[in-house]
Amino acid sequence: MVQRMHELVRAHPRFGYRRVWALLRMEGRCVNRKRVHRLWKREHLKVPTKQHKKRHLGTSENSIVRRRAGHKDHVWCWDFIHDSDERGRTLKWLSIVDEFTRECLVLEVARSITSLDVIDLLADLFIIRGVPGHIRSDNGPEFIAGAIKSYLERADVGALYIAPASPWENGIAESFHGRVRDELLNVELFLDLLDAKCHASRWQNDYNHRRPHSSLGYVPPALFASTLGRPPVGAAPLPPADPALTCYPVQTLIATGTGNGGRPGPRAVLGGWGAGIRGHEGCCLRTHRYPGGPGPARRCRPSCRCGR
Repeated sequence: MVQRMHELVRAHPRFGYRRVWALLRMEGRCVNRKRVHRLWKREHLKVPTKQHKKRHLGTSENSIVRRRAGHKDHVWCWDFIHDSDERGRTLKWLSIVDEFTRECLVLEVARSITSLDVIDLLADLFIIRGVPGHIRSDNGPEFIAGAIKSYLERADVGALYIAPASPWENGIAESFHGRVRDELLNVELFLDLLDAKCHASRWQNDYNHRRPHSSLGYVPPALFASTLGRPPVGAAPLPPADPALTCYPVQTLIATGTGNGGRPGPRAVLGGWGAGIRGHEGCCLRTHRYPGGPGPARRCRPSCRCGR
């Protein structure tokens, strides 16, 4: 077991003995936490200590203390974090986390992420996951842009903006970015953007399905989420749109009130083609021409996985 503890420490250098104990239990080993602690001290294993500055509680009504998540998909939080690749080129990371289950729903990396890129990611996530009740964020220019405000309003999502210069009011997002920085960005040397995307996908999957989370009783977020019942009606996903509507411009759909029971879907709120449904897995649906649809045929964006 000591050999396995050393292997886990090498694989996760920022994990303490409690997370190592949780990983051993998940592997089927019947071991007490106190025994793991004794072996940890005997082998002189430790995580380098850090000093954290303390801040006073913010006063915003949208802080995590005053507006807590009550169930799955009740409140999401999102934020940006910055890094660079081997050649010093900028890497901008966007994360979206479910505050109740602590699942990482999105971990996107690009050279630049604009408000329209954020809307596009949200549209994909709303279709796959469903529409949350609220999204908490700081006052960054991407989040307070008029396009995002309008999109969230039409999708019936409440925007919780924290007080300016008060990152502790969005504590779950800040804590998650601390894990991203400590366990991914400070560990890996990214060769280029593609290499960063590969590492982001791998780390996100490991975080959701294998990494023990201390706030959830040392179980992975995906496992914790699977034990929950169905969310309340307010957090239920949007009903699927009619596929027959994919060949019409969104302006027509909004004017006629068709699709999603008279309510425009996520794509219809954004604008472009698609009307809130996915033509195929991973497609951005913003520049395709569908059979029978008006307008010239266009190629999909380079980052789309559809290959068009």
